Amino acid sequence: MKRIGHFLNTSRWCIAGLIIACLSFTTLADEQRGDEIAQARKTADTGWGDTEAEMRMILRNAQGQESERKMRVKSLEVIDDGDKALTIFDQPRDVSGTAFLSFSKAVGADDQWIYLPALKRVKRINSRNKSGPFMGSEFAFEDMTSFELEKYRFNYLRDETLDGAETYVVEQVPIDEYSGYTRQVVWVDKEHYYVRKIEFYDRKDSLLKTLELDDYRQYKDQYWRAHRSEMFNEQTGKSTVLIVDELVFDTGLSDDDFDENKLRNVR
Repeated sequence: MKRIGHFLNTSRWCIAGLIIACLSFTTLADEQRGDEIAQARKTADTGWGDTEAEMRMILRNAQGQESERKMRVKSLEVIDDGDKALTIFDQPRDVSGTAFLSFSKAVGADDQWIYLPALKRVKRINSRNKSGPFMGSEFAFEDMTSFELEKYRFNYLRDETLDGAETYVVEQVPIDEYSGYTRQVVWVDKEHYYVRKIEFYDRKDSLLKTLELDDYRQYKDQYWRAHRSEMFNEQTGKSTVLIVDELVFDTGLSDDDFDENKLRNVR
């Protein structure tokens, strides 16, 4: 009987060890597949150069009341680091002349500055405050940066059909300790590798916001851009919609067009 009991206990330990080994293997496999999907997503949007866009930002409160802003966005691809972006607000009058400059970084904290005409000064955005709202919208300052692989750990979750499109669902976990998110769940289009949807989870791991991107259009026979993006705050009921009215590639932008020392005079 003792031998039988010993055999049963040993069997339990063997089975438990096998289960742990299988789970570990599955986790590693999902991480590897997540990395592969993220890399394919990045590769599909590499080499675009520079763009200029005319856009509208629509702010909507929980009661459905709306206010609209008009802005221009200039973007410059930086192949060996994060991209650069300059946002200039033109309307309404209370935000006209406001300029936001962002240098995304593949490694380390992003560099961001904002010029506020009412204060007549340029303010640097502290990396610890990156989770704060961008211009009163539902987008955070950290949402206004380019997608860089080095900023996250990835994990493949599942395949899923979203609005009739086949997608990969991938979890990306920010590495930055000052991020306002514990994790993001991303729906990546299988055919073109652009993002269709992102769920953002707050520091308590509760669903905070959902970003839905649609009206995708192709440029230069290769690069896809969403002409409508809506960030919905699941906790407050507020939302912000970004609409691209015009987008032009290869306008000849250079590093000189993205100088924090010139923000006061940007037009």
